[in-house]
Amino acid sequence: MRPLQTFRVVPALPAPVTRLRDVAYNVRWAWDHDAIELFRRLDSNLWETTGHNPVRMLGAIDQARLEEVSRDDSFLAHLERVSAGFERYPSGKLSWFERAYPNMNGLLVAYFSAEFGLTECLSIFAGGLGVLAGDHLKSASDLGIPLVGVGLLYQQGYFRQYLNQSGWQQEAYEENDFLNLPLEPVERDGKPVHIDVQYPGRMVRAQVWQVRVGRVSLYLLDTNLGDNRPEDRDITDQLYGGDLEMRIKQEILLGIGGCRALEALGIEPTVYHMNEGHSAFLSLERVRRLMESRGLRYDEARELASAGMTFTTHTPVEAGHDYFPPELMDRYFADYIRALGVGRAEFLGLGRRQPSNDAEPFCMTVLALRMAAFGNGVSKLHGQVSRRMWREIWPGLPVDEIPIGHVTNGVHFRSWISYEMNQLYDRYLGPNWRDEPGNGDLWKRVDSIPAEELWRTHERRRERMVSFARRRLRTQLEHRGAPPSEIAAAEEVLDPDALTIGFARRFATYKRAALLLRDPERLARILGNPERPVQIIFAGKAHPRDNPGKDLIRQVVDMARQKEFRRRIVFLEDYDMAVSRYLVQGCDVWLSTPLRPMEASGTSGMKAAANGALNLSTLDGWWDEAWQESGTHVIGWAIGSGESYTDRDYQDRVEAEALYHLLESDVVPAFYERGADHLPRKWTTRMKATLSHLCSKFNTHRMVQEYTERFYITAHARHEELAADSAARARTLAVWVGRVRAAWPQVKVTSVESAGIGQLKVGERFSVRARLQLGPLTPEDVSVELCVGPVDSRGEMTQQVASQMQSVAGDGAGAYRYEGSARACCTSGQYGFTIRILPCHVDMVGPFLPGLVAWAQEAGAPDTAKK
Repeated sequence: MRPLQTFRVVPALPAPVTRLRDVAYNVRWAWDHDAIELFRRLDSNLWETTGHNPVRMLGAIDQARLEEVSRDDSFLAHLERVSAGFERYPSGKLSWFERAYPNMNGLLVAYFSAEFGLTECLSIFAGGLGVLAGDHLKSASDLGIPLVGVGLLYQQGYFRQYLNQSGWQQEAYEENDFLNLPLEPVERDGKPVHIDVQYPGRMVRAQVWQVRVGRVSLYLLDTNLGDNRPEDRDITDQLYGGDLEMRIKQEILLGIGGCRALEALGIEPTVYHMNEGHSAFLSLERVRRLMESRGLRYDEARELASAGMTFTTHTPVEAGHDYFPPELMDRYFADYIRALGVGRAEFLGLGRRQPSNDAEPFCMTVLALRMAAFGNGVSKLHGQVSRRMWREIWPGLPVDEIPIGHVTNGVHFRSWISYEMNQLYDRYLGPNWRDEPGNGDLWKRVDSIPAEELWRTHERRRERMVSFARRRLRTQLEHRGAPPSEIAAAEEVLDPDALTIGFARRFATYKRAALLLRDPERLARILGNPERPVQIIFAGKAHPRDNPGKDLIRQVVDMARQKEFRRRIVFLEDYDMAVSRYLVQGCDVWLSTPLRPMEASGTSGMKAAANGALNLSTLDGWWDEAWQESGTHVIGWAIGSGESYTDRDYQDRVEAEALYHLLESDVVPAFYERGADHLPRKWTTRMKATLSHLCSKFNTHRMVQEYTERFYITAHARHEELAADSAARARTLAVWVGRVRAAWPQVKVTSVESAGIGQLKVGERFSVRARLQLGPLTPEDVSVELCVGPVDSRGEMTQQVASQMQSVAGDGAGAYRYEGSARACCTSGQYGFTIRILPCHVDMVGPFLPGLVAWAQEAGAPDTAKK
């Protein structure tokens, strides 16, 4: 190919409207209704055809239109209002973080994620994980938290979905035109910033791009450079594309390359947040760079690096975690292992549940859990599932004590709540709901919204959604080559006044999109009732290699073509953020039917709830938490009671029956029960209950505040303490950990004595004495605990309560005597007790180190020695 001289063409904006460019290049416009209306006002058709991309729009708009608006006083006043708002945003009133932590200096969080869903025109995300990451950045910006995002800039991003004539999903990939997106290359001294990452036998170069997200910056890496081999230029080609080797290449670039990009930009985070395991290699790069820059040994650097890292896991589905075979790790990390100064077995053990099992593949989630000081799931139930799922990393610990907590996900309200609902909230809740969505007192004011006004607002959104669905359905039928009669019928699908159920999410089999379709005859009676019609809008993509998921889509499309469902069931292709907004803002009921406990959190139902929709869901993910903690069951409906059956078909049959019964006996009647004023007052009461009980918790402002207060602040302080004085405390901690690990095989409880316990009264205290062998360790190195709890039918102790025992004497040769007491529990029944020894150091972030726990006998069982 002949070499080309390239040049860039930029929009020619008349002087009065040059600030349009500033607004376009900060994606804060994506959650500012006034800014979006400004671009719609400029050219509403072009806004739609450019995919809501203001940068591309400004480059494509007719120059005459720009000249026209530059002389339009009304448009210029609108631009002035929007521009002034953007300027006040970072420098106006003090942010939440500035108010809450006025003396917190130096904190900077680096938030790593393989995908970020900020807005539909920036296609570098696949689904919920990316949208959650995008909402995290937006709330961090609103709250003023010092944070930068790090990810990859995909040339093609995720696929565009279309269906063939048989209803089978097809994938099309469109190239992202980076120069017509709201992002810019990062430059220093007029030259693009590049970083290099070692791959087997060569260096791979990546360019750094920046997306401005309000106060926050997102940095993205792109390998599509002429300096790279063709196969390396493709590393950032597709999100989740290619085979295992492509996946490890991408994750090396994200984790290791992401750290190097921040260093090249002079950005020095004190806290690193790994959003899912894709970025876990950053933990290794942090260790390597600390060894290099501070002259630390591997074990010292690991303690210092771990102190400032937190990790969030997002899936209870085993297939959702990345595993690499040992030979692939050898190929890509042989030089890295030597640089760290550790053996191959120790290195690979970082990514294994059982470090000594040489056949076990290397798991990115295990690496993140072993390296990060903090780990969490994304809902209360998911935290419980994650503790069971990864308990092998902490052998000997009861599952309830596995150090994986939870921070329940949320959504960024201003990105998802409709313009009309925004106005309603402003009017009755006051403008503070935007900045303080976690303030429960504000949401109690929902009761002051007149039922008529709330209902009319929602009806307008349903009407807009139906109009959108008809247009989109017609377009997709035309592209599919459908017959004219079918295309014409698209104009009559759906009823703007009918009860509308939305089901929109990834089409994975465990989400059970076809559960509602299980009994077609019964469903036809529900949907086709002329007095109380019901309709369903489906949307969602299946993974390109997930044929069972694609078959679910085909089943939905096939049913939608049947005569009795033709106007009542619609499948909208190419589900994205724009489609999602129409659905969560316009549907009456949000349906979710995951197989418990396989939905980690789910956030689409939160978006719908914030717009007044009622959730109808199995008790999984966030809905299980909302249902159990709301204190009222007028927030929506639960399908079943959280039961799990070993027979999957039987479970589907039971829960489908429960779903049909709820629709027939409760949901549909509640929607259509109208008074003389034609208002569904029971329904609007439920809408208000949903808003007042759910909104204050299930938002990303609350979520990001929780991450900040529980993890970021603590991790920052601990990192700074260990790093001070040439990392003196990190060095001391590393020596101590090494000494304790070496001595631990000698640590044991040699005897336990109790004062004749046989029967105790509720609340009565009892005393226990024990003899321990600590080898070369001393009582200052350990914590000795008396654990008491109820004993189940299998003879295992559950829900144990631990209390400290005290050292009373040393018998020489590493032997010590301990005493302690505990109170008999507050209810009668069978109880047990045992004693355990844990390592203890002032600089440990928590009480547990993997593999270091010694029990008087098998963990969890009551000790019966010497009663």
